[in-house]
Amino acid sequence: MFREMRRKNQQLPREECCRILEEATSGVLAVSGDDGYPYAVPLSFAYADGRLYFHVAKSGHKLDALRRNPKASFCIIERDEIVPAEYTTYFRSVIAFGTVRIVEDNADKRRGLDLLSDKYSPDETAESREAEIGKLINALYVLVMDIEHMTGKEGRELAAQRKKQAHHGKSDEEGGFTVLPPVRNSHRCAGIPAL
Repeated sequence: MFREMRRKNQQLPREECCRILEEATSGVLAVSGDDGYPYAVPLSFAYADGRLYFHVAKSGHKLDALRRNPKASFCIIERDEIVPAEYTTYFRSVIAFGTVRIVEDNADKRRGLDLLSDKYSPDETAESREAEIGKLINALYVLVMDIEHMTGKEGRELAAQRKKQAHHGKSDEEGGFTVLPPVRNSHRCAGIPAL
């Protein structure tokens, strides 16, 4: 159903994709918009247990599109370092594909809003959180994307550095960029089908 990545030597490990989903602060949700045109919109989000959570107004282009076709993709660009002398960029990105549910029930919305609050306002008091959520919960919906497929890709230079690092069994910095160590927390990817 989903295409395999052509440049497998640049494919990110599944756990690295999940780390990016946990740490990134924004991405672009793409849906099937009006008159057959794609509609892609930047959003903040939270990730947990193989799902992406978003909050949205109760009307608009996104909801209309998702009611017609709940299939969507979500793209995150974690890194985009322009290297003029090499005519390239050192990039790292993830694309998740899945089906989006519109959550209208306040009790069910609460899970998504708590995840978003934990991510974007972790130092706020419980009283502050309750006041904000209480003020907004009836004015919005939560979208939940169940991730069915996910791929991550990085620039050739970063992929070569990752391979070298894995071969030598150490983390180092070379060529002006740092490659992250392999991620070992497989619980991050719970609920996402294997690549």
